[in-house]
Amino acid sequence: MDYKFLLILLSSLLLLVESDDKEKASTATDKKGPKKTPITTAVKSSPKKPKQESRQKIKPTTSTSQVQNTGSILSQVLQRGKYQQVGDSITVKADQTLDLRCKGTSVRWNYPQYLHEDDEGRLKIKHFGKYSQLLLINTTAADTGEFSCGGYQCKTEGCHDGEEKTGKTFVFVTDPQELFVPTEDYYVVIQLRTRQPTLLPCQVTNPQAKVTLHREFPPEQINVDGVKITYDVKKGFIIYQPHPSLAGSLYCIAEWGNLRQMSTKYMLIYVHYPSSLPKPVIAASSSSVRAGENFVVTCTVVGELEISMEFDWKFPGQQIGRPLYVRESTHQTRQGGQLMQESLSVLSIDEARAVDDGTYTCTAQNLQGSTTVTTKVTVLPSAVRGRNQRSTA
Repeated sequence: MDYKFLLILLSSLLLLVESDDKEKASTATDKKGPKKTPITTAVKSSPKKPKQESRQKIKPTTSTSQVQNTGSILSQVLQRGKYQQVGDSITVKADQTLDLRCKGTSVRWNYPQYLHEDDEGRLKIKHFGKYSQLLLINTTAADTGEFSCGGYQCKTEGCHDGEEKTGKTFVFVTDPQELFVPTEDYYVVIQLRTRQPTLLPCQVTNPQAKVTLHREFPPEQINVDGVKITYDVKKGFIIYQPHPSLAGSLYCIAEWGNLRQMSTKYMLIYVHYPSSLPKPVIAASSSSVRAGENFVVTCTVVGELEISMEFDWKFPGQQIGRPLYVRESTHQTRQGGQLMQESLSVLSIDEARAVDDGTYTCTAQNLQGSTTVTTKVTVLPSAVRGRNQRSTA
């Protein structure tokens, strides 16, 4: 009995151990399974979302850039395949190549006059289907100036009646030895005209150079206040309020780094310049005279003070060689409370004849130009001749 009981007890223990091992294995399998699934899902899905978002952000930026690049018809080639729209001005170094492209058909180019006269074969222009190329090799300081183009914007080739657009830029060609645009003139005479801006073309090749205005005698620097006198880096000094005190020899000095240079000298001559054309008035002492009588025709111009006036006459008697008797004078007068200058030219005709009958023309001229006026004079038969004819009848 005891032996059998021991066998039964041992078998029961073995069954209990096997059952416990299966439960542990099952529990271990359940714990490992859920961990693998979320890790695998995270690794596969997380990289996809950032890529999709980055593509959506890049597309609008590229589109906007393309729209901006098509806004101007003039661009500069910086290197092969790389273009840049030109701004108000660009700068290139001497001896480099200037390569400009202008979009459109039937393109026309404008460039500094110097290149029209003597470019030594350095300037080349080529026209293609939808654009034109201006190529300037071995650039020099003298090439500094404005470059512009105009072309028709057409969808079909050979179009000449579409919309024409223009583009321009000012090109500075910097040279370490030339701060001013070279010129062959040592002295340049410039008129300081009353009430008209005067330009002293101290044109620099480097927009960063500091430029000042000077008088030769007495030696002094002239104040540039930005109102009466201003400076434009593309043009030079502009005198908006000319005055006799500015007359004389002036020049500019440019400084950049350790380099200091003097420009061409400008001899300024102050001129009383009229603001408008003369307005002459012509009148004869009588619109009709008898043969043998004397008469005068007066041409009068009232204008600004100290303005020189020239007169020229044409009259019927010139056909037979009648001499020109003219008396001219100038004096001051007041009109509307303002002091003015009255210039007169008086043509005298002595002992009028039938040939003096006709149109009298006076031309008054000042520095602005000339104006012509006319009047007519009728010469009647003499009174004595009329009475003799009646008594004979």
